[in-house]
Amino acid sequence: MPPPPDPPASPLGRLSGGESRVPDALRTAAAYAWRIIVIGVVVRAVFSVLGQFHRIAVAVFLGLVITTVLRPTAGLLARYLPRPLAVATALIGGVAVVLGALALVGEIVADQSTGLQKEFVAGIDRIERQLEDPPFRLPPDTFNDLQSRIGKLLSSHRSTLISEALSGASRLVEVLTVIALALFCAVFFTHSGDRQWQWLCDELPEGARERFTVAGRAAWRTFTGYTHGILLVAATNAVLVGIALSALGVPLAVPLALLEFLAAFIPLIGSPIALAVAAVVALATKGPLIALVVVVLIVVIGQIEGHLLHPIVMSWAVRLHPVVVALAVVGGAVAAGVIGAVVAVPLVAVAWASYRALRDGA
Repeated sequence: MPPPPDPPASPLGRLSGGESRVPDALRTAAAYAWRIIVIGVVVRAVFSVLGQFHRIAVAVFLGLVITTVLRPTAGLLARYLPRPLAVATALIGGVAVVLGALALVGEIVADQSTGLQKEFVAGIDRIERQLEDPPFRLPPDTFNDLQSRIGKLLSSHRSTLISEALSGASRLVEVLTVIALALFCAVFFTHSGDRQWQWLCDELPEGARERFTVAGRAAWRTFTGYTHGILLVAATNAVLVGIALSALGVPLAVPLALLEFLAAFIPLIGSPIALAVAAVVALATKGPLIALVVVVLIVVIGQIEGHLLHPIVMSWAVRLHPVVVALAVVGGAVAAGVIGAVVAVPLVAVAWASYRALRDGA
């Protein structure tokens, strides 16, 4: 007697127990999905912990940045001096350079304060007259009403302003504490950072030491390259801005160049914001024509930075697409404000370099 015919095959198939077989595509997607969820939960937990100790995290980050700057100088001096003395000399020299730059800026601002105040007053009066003339034709009392409203607003919120000033003083103490801790960490990172890293690797399980070492070396190499590259880009932007503003006769050219140097550490958006401040200063002191030239300067320097400096200087250290950089900056700013915008790109670059090193090694 012939065997009965097999039942028609289900599109999902059947297992031995009669259960429907899950398609391979859905099975793979589910496997990736729960792993992505676990990674997201871990990342969220890490950032939550760092948020509770964000001052310590910022101090360690600044200590690593300072180490990338001081370590080559300390290594060069260590050829002729004992290692501790070389580290101390490099650190004292770096602090002296920073304090000297701040003292220069303060002296320039103090020397130009009187004349700058007169120029600002005259510039604001000139802008008011231009807005009252065609084509704007604003009523003459508009600015007087605006000044009276600002005065009433300040007087009604005097207690809030005083409390903000007091909180600003406490924040200044916090900033100084973070800087002191960063310098403290930088001293030990520069002096014996390699031994500290080796000790950390030795404490790991034997099977993970090699992978951890490979990822750590790639991360440090990328972080060092990024720091050196962003310092070079920021210095170049500051020099260009300082020369251009001095040639245009805009006051406070050196302080504005220093502002450009600091703002360049926030990729894509920092430099335009600093130059917008320079444009406002130029508008109030030199008139709309010079301010328009400064706006053109914003476009030119942005093109130089985006199409020349970053591709040449940063491509060998940080291999990230501009879209990834933009998303990292915005995401960091949303998560942690200015500090997040500053640290987002190097963190993403370090993570990507570590992944590539582990992948290539595997």
